[in-house]
Amino acid sequence: MKLLSKEKIILNGKANDKYEAIRMAGKLLVDAGHVTEEYVDKMVEREEIVSTYMGGGLAIPHGTKEAKSLISSTGLSVVRFPEGVDFGGDEPAFIVIGIAAAGGDHMEVLTNVAMVFTEESNLERIMNARTEEEIAKILEGGMEA
Repeated sequence: MKLLSKEKIILNGKANDKYEAIRMAGKLLVDAGHVTEEYVDKMVEREEIVSTYMGGGLAIPHGTKEAKSLISSTGLSVVRFPEGVDFGGDEPAFIVIGIAAAGGDHMEVLTNVAMVFTEESNLERIMNARTEEEIAKILEGGMEA
């Protein structure tokens, strides 16, 4: 199953704050049929409990444990913010990856996404990508390794 498709990627996102950024990533998951609208509220709720900013320009918002029932299938969304969004870290988030993981997939998906970004060149490649397909290929290639 493809976790990511070009319909779930925004190349030039603009958000006033991290909550708007999270809602953008969440809306892509809703539009793709992975989650309900309520799941997006749970993504925001999680952010209020603990930041999903991972460092290195990356944030990975996802729902709370209570949100599991609001997920119909596993999927990812990606919003690239060329100007960055303040997530409360020491630098802005430039890449926001929304995660919805059905069943027991959550930790595996989260770990795989984080692993892609342990290679700094991947963040740079995603920031320089010209198309949604290019971003999907970078992420999926890294997750299969």
